[in-house]
Amino acid sequence: MSYHLFEVFGIELEYMLVNRNSMKVAPVVDKLIEAKTGEITSDVDNGIIEWSNELVAHVVELKTNGPTADLETLDELFAENIKEINNLLIPLDSTLWPTASHPLMDPASEMKLWEHSYSKIYALYNRIFDCRGHGWSNVQSMHLNLPFFDDTEFEKLHAAVRIILPIIPALSASSPFFDGKFTGFKDSRMEVYKTNQKEIPQMTGKVIPEQVFSKDEYYSRIFEPINKAIKPYDTENILDHHFLNSRGAIARFDRNAIEIRVIDLQECPKADVSIAVLIIEVLKLLVSEEWVSLEDQKSWHEEDLFKIFNTAIKDAEATQISDLRYLSIFDIEEACNAGKIWQKLYERVKKGISAKHQSTLEFILENGSLSSRILKAAGNDPSEPKLKAVYSRLGECLAENRLFKV
Repeated sequence: MSYHLFEVFGIELEYMLVNRNSMKVAPVVDKLIEAKTGEITSDVDNGIIEWSNELVAHVVELKTNGPTADLETLDELFAENIKEINNLLIPLDSTLWPTASHPLMDPASEMKLWEHSYSKIYALYNRIFDCRGHGWSNVQSMHLNLPFFDDTEFEKLHAAVRIILPIIPALSASSPFFDGKFTGFKDSRMEVYKTNQKEIPQMTGKVIPEQVFSKDEYYSRIFEPINKAIKPYDTENILDHHFLNSRGAIARFDRNAIEIRVIDLQECPKADVSIAVLIIEVLKLLVSEEWVSLEDQKSWHEEDLFKIFNTAIKDAEATQISDLRYLSIFDIEEACNAGKIWQKLYERVKKGISAKHQSTLEFILENGSLSSRILKAAGNDPSEPKLKAVYSRLGECLAENRLFKV
């Protein structure tokens, strides 16, 4: 079934499992699923929320079980599932942690691939890309799925998504640490995402998708080059171009949706869903052409948008943006930081946002991205015990569905 713009939504949240004592990643998602269902499967139907495995054995994904129109109580449904999972993990001496990266994981020695259903696909990925790196095995994100009905709606939605992608990390960055050190990037996940698939650059492109605004054009300019590039590696034809496409927003023509992938996971579903709501409301505004015409939105080349994105992943809300043409989209006339852009966007759309989500968004806009708050709590050069203490607090925020306050 196809839906119209903003009629329904899909949200996916990825969480890492960690050992309660060592606080190292715990590759026991198969045991978690077995504890829930009595067998090892790739998907668990738990009503409105579904659980599934990921590439690596220490990450579980929670997602809406099909499209939903209700974003008001969705965080509470995710929170109920998180509580259930944490209870199931007690006998396994494990718990869920939020954020987009484990601050102390050593992927070279700790990465373990999922070894059950679809393991053939994961093994092929590992053979091509070597998944023993942070970009493959130490990243958790929120994926936001937005429907389109036909080419006309795809054109409008894809144009709007491309415009907003560069500054999403300024709102959602939550991955400042790799290997126990501040990487210099508040969104380290997106920094490694850029070069994750350097062996086959057609898969990620410039992260910001190309100027393609119809299904036929998307196939000829994005899918066909991907299929051609992967052919020498995928001799058994087991990889699908929808999954191979790794841009920051991907077109899923198999379900008529665009999936936004540049959003770092937050400290709790309350924050994740509120960020999704703000992005959705801003996209509605762009699609309406109240601020800027569709043709102007389409005119942006991915290279120019990528420059802005590249600075946003480093400094998040503190990123200084001086591209006056980009700022003019939002009626801003002089250089400012990305936090100010989000503040202006929020003020413009907040009438369409419930009081509950307004409260969360105002906290984030006032106190900074989760990365900024983590850095404030841990410091730029923290000890291992300090990092464990901060991330244990984040685990408590997840378990209680509350915001991380410094």
